Amino acid sequence: MAPLDQTFREAGGRIVAALAAAFRDLDIAEDAFAEACAKAAEVWPTAPPLDPAAWLYATARRRALDMIRKRSVRRRLAPDAPEPEPSIEAQLASDTRLIPDERLRLIFVCCHPAVAPEARAALTLRLVCGLSVAEIARAFLVSEPAMFQRLTRAKRKIAQAGVSFEVPGPQAWPERIDAVLSTLEIAYARAHEDAAGLGAHAGYAREMLGLTAVLADLLPDEPEALAFAALVRFAEARRPARVDTGGAMVPLDQQDPELWNRALIAEGDALLRRAAKLNRPGPRQLRSALHAAWFRRRSLTEPPPWSAILALYDMLLTWREDPFVRLNRAVALAEIAGPATALAELETLDAARLADFQPFHAVRASLLARLGRRDEALLAYDRALALGPAEAERRWLICRRMELRESHHSADLPGECRGPDGKL
Repeated sequence: MAPLDQTFREAGGRIVAALAAAFRDLDIAEDAFAEACAKAAEVWPTAPPLDPAAWLYATARRRALDMIRKRSVRRRLAPDAPEPEPSIEAQLASDTRLIPDERLRLIFVCCHPAVAPEARAALTLRLVCGLSVAEIARAFLVSEPAMFQRLTRAKRKIAQAGVSFEVPGPQAWPERIDAVLSTLEIAYARAHEDAAGLGAHAGYAREMLGLTAVLADLLPDEPEALAFAALVRFAEARRPARVDTGGAMVPLDQQDPELWNRALIAEGDALLRRAAKLNRPGPRQLRSALHAAWFRRRSLTEPPPWSAILALYDMLLTWREDPFVRLNRAVALAEIAGPATALAELETLDAARLADFQPFHAVRASLLARLGRRDEALLAYDRALALGPAEAERRWLICRRMELRESHHSADLPGECRGPDGKL
């Protein structure tokens, strides 16, 4: 991985957070960091810095000051003067002690109530996590221009309302926690969808273990925060079994439970039990329970818990109508009621809205193939592949497509589409 790419992924969010806090302007923070990255792309190949993150921050800070001078508003936006050395009492009450992670601090700031609820998570994903507008638009199932307008309005609202960039005290956390958790969920989902953990946002999967641990400590009486921390541990526990020896994704029902990380599963179980004892059920507790249901399996010889999975998805739908939940429910429904019933439910979803959502086409292709509708299934696989999935998912889709297209010539299938015994 190139040094600039690595620094962008590992330190980009912290640098933007520091710039936003210093200059009280989200546009300046984002633009200055982008220009610093462009400068680094020119300079680093011949003169790599000793500390890439510090170089990017220093360059971005100088560029931000230039922007302020040109806008003739330096006095209003200039960074605060250095404060005196804090006392022991001040250190104990400092922002760092309240919310120890820099990235998490800016997430709380961006989730200010003055920002429209539908924009809070999107704004944070853009500024803190570095997702592109196109990636965020896909996560929210809206068009890219619509998401760009949403982000622009959110930043304008923060500027017009004079939203403080100081870290909110604990009394303000309850009104922001749902937006904070929604943001972390989407960032984690973006990382988790890459089974091999090799994509641009793969680092979020590892970081999320730390971030959710901080949240669980900060909010020990918030069951949804505890449940999300459990969910991340359950999902990461399966990572060793998510890719086969050929580099292709392994679907959950085909993963070897003996490869799952039992230490992480135990951590997740403890967190989920803590959440349940608070007796305030919520959707994240159900999502976490969905993951936990799979861990009753101890080997591939035991049947998948499809009935329990379907029941939990039905319960989850009582909280809100969600196309992502509907899609996952269809997978379980196919195992209980058959692929025809599942496909019928899938066809009730808004296909136009899900047109750029790769899992929709992959699930649909699988159901069509099981029903013998070969040509339609091949087209659905083609559509899923055209959306550019991560490498492990791409390999799996290619194998499934080849298996369907050449099922009567299985000997011609490449080795990576076969199991260790040579079977499909």
